[in-house]
Amino acid sequence: MRRTQFGRLFMERRSSTRNRAILVLFAVVVLGLSGVPGPPIGTGTALARPVPVLRISSENTSSHVQTRVLEIFAERLGSRLNGRMAVEVHGDGALFRDRDVIDALCADRVGMAVPGIWHLGRFEPNFNIPLLPMFHGRDPNVAHVVTDTVLSADLSARLESRLDVHVLGRWIDLGSAHLFLAGGKRVERFEDLRGRSIRVAGGAANAERIAAFGAVPRVIPWEETPWALKSGTVEGTLTSAATVVSARLWDAGLTQAYLDFEYFPQYVPLVSGPLWRRLPEDIRQAMVETWDGLVDEARASAARDQAVALTVLESVGMTIVRPSEGERRRARDYLMGEQDRLIETLGLDPILVARVRKDLP
Repeated sequence: MRRTQFGRLFMERRSSTRNRAILVLFAVVVLGLSGVPGPPIGTGTALARPVPVLRISSENTSSHVQTRVLEIFAERLGSRLNGRMAVEVHGDGALFRDRDVIDALCADRVGMAVPGIWHLGRFEPNFNIPLLPMFHGRDPNVAHVVTDTVLSADLSARLESRLDVHVLGRWIDLGSAHLFLAGGKRVERFEDLRGRSIRVAGGAANAERIAAFGAVPRVIPWEETPWALKSGTVEGTLTSAATVVSARLWDAGLTQAYLDFEYFPQYVPLVSGPLWRRLPEDIRQAMVETWDGLVDEARASAARDQAVALTVLESVGMTIVRPSEGERRRARDYLMGEQDRLIETLGLDPILVARVRKDLP
């Protein structure tokens, strides 16, 4: 309906019934710009209207675990709601980059997203804690236990106090992040990284940790990474094996994987705060329960993806270097010389850091 037509209809007050219908139409137009288009879910009206749509943003391809988990969530939630709300996943960064989606959630421009922890430190500095040197080189199970028992609930509450978002539940995994390199000298130990230009997706502590090794960190969005590698803008990237496979980054020049367990990336499920307040309680509960019901499955899937990805990388001729546990501990001990400075520089809560450190073996 064109604005002039809408204006004429609105001025025609022939009956209270017509007035109510026009006001509902106005709600459709206004709310159609938000995370869930259409009138507030759960209201009754005789006027026909489209089914509200929950739009979920992912910056990754359809084969990536982030997007696949969201597709499963969308299918299960849509089935449970039985037509009350359609659920759509928009991948490949079609709606927003994960770096930008947090602002979009707060502004009610998209309904849901699962950005990585490395993007959230800009809003709540303590999301840099899982990226600190004390986690470097750790077995993924160690990071999992500490995150689930000490960090995730605390950091989620802090984020909700700072931003107009709702954390839907437990975090899901990407899987261990390592260094993947293009050409040049074979990396056998962290000293071999000196002078290398390494792309990082974000996270101030990630950049600081890479710099402490004598490498040069460059923050580059995911979709620009293949070009950055091909052009020689960077000589490597900090990411996971499955992420490398999802984008065939060997075609961009990657030749080596240095599996040093830099940190353990996870994704945080966020719902737009304005949207969350509009939703009826039963739909909120359905979202919470549907999400929680797939977290363990999603984590297991991510672990399988990472294992399979390493075999794929070997099959395409990539050199896989697995530093020993002793070498990883040596690198962590070296990095720990920078941790107190990072805690102060990044504005982290020293009491929370101490709690986490106490629980690390």
